[in-house]
Amino acid sequence: MTTRTDTAWRHGTPQRTAVLLVNLGTPDAPTAPALRTYLAEFLGDPRVVEIPRAAWLPILHGVILRVRPAKSAAKYASIWTPEGSPLAVWTRRQTTLLQGHLGERLGQPEPAVLVRYAMRYGNPSIPSVLDELKAQGATRILVLPLYPQYAGSTTATANDKINEWLARQRRQPELRFVNHYHDDPGYIGALARRVTDHWATQGRGEKLVLSFHGVPERTLHLGDPYHCECHVTARLLREALGLRPDELQVTFQSRFGKAKWLEPYTEPTLIALAQQGLKRVDVMCPGFTSDCLETLEEINQEAREAFLHAGGQAFHYIPCLNDQPQWISALAALAERHLQGWDVRGKPAAELNAQRERALAMGAAD
Repeated sequence: MTTRTDTAWRHGTPQRTAVLLVNLGTPDAPTAPALRTYLAEFLGDPRVVEIPRAAWLPILHGVILRVRPAKSAAKYASIWTPEGSPLAVWTRRQTTLLQGHLGERLGQPEPAVLVRYAMRYGNPSIPSVLDELKAQGATRILVLPLYPQYAGSTTATANDKINEWLARQRRQPELRFVNHYHDDPGYIGALARRVTDHWATQGRGEKLVLSFHGVPERTLHLGDPYHCECHVTARLLREALGLRPDELQVTFQSRFGKAKWLEPYTEPTLIALAQQGLKRVDVMCPGFTSDCLETLEEINQEAREAFLHAGGQAFHYIPCLNDQPQWISALAALAERHLQGWDVRGKPAAELNAQRERALAMGAAD
């Protein structure tokens, strides 16, 4: 029988609180081998592709992973930066800025609240970051996925991975999960500010198209709230901008496979708008908090080309929230609300050791 031990734990270790930002993930490099590793993990997740494993895995490993990595690598190469993948770059910046912002809000120059990020697929992995946090004395962890709208294929699978890690721990930290914030006033306000700032410098298009990541339609009928939450976000943003219903269009992108996904699809909608005589369109992706392959390549390259080829004259992509100050402030306020009731100051080692010594003394006296 094997006995599991948590060697990182020692009595008297200062107790700390942590905020763990979780994003989808990215390959380590824009190369076919890196994409093969990344896609094997991503598309091998039963939350992402809900097809029986016996039917899906032979297709994945026998066909898709032989063909798709090279094509995907070329797409990643078109958006790769000197700092790396845009998704990783923005997520790192959000983490750093949130650490400082929380320190200011909580009145702690060096707060006991640690802010780290992890990727559901790729690096840094969720288990590795949780190991790091535990080694640093984090006994309370707030998990804050960077997905404003809840979906089984995003938020739920991140939570699954965290629970897998928990199952291997003898001494488990307290955990809280933020499931969604699609209607959070700070988030909506940051989106609205992003749009109005763009309009202030670039002018305003005839229609604002909001493109959310798609999911199979069957997930809606199975109880996934994603579709509804996307539309709530769109309505609240439209109201914040003072737009009429016909001035804003919700669409869904990134369809994979032959099954029916949430409609209307983004690119066909943009083509139809151009063919109907629309000259300029503004496109935003509110479900992504960081620019990534799906926004920079799929929307700002492929969808742009499709709209202009169909007769449109001007395509304006409005960037994701990224490191926008209003977004970081909203993220900090969201984290602070969910940290309520936890002693974010932590207890210093001296105090913990004193408590331990008193307890031992009382035990000896008895």
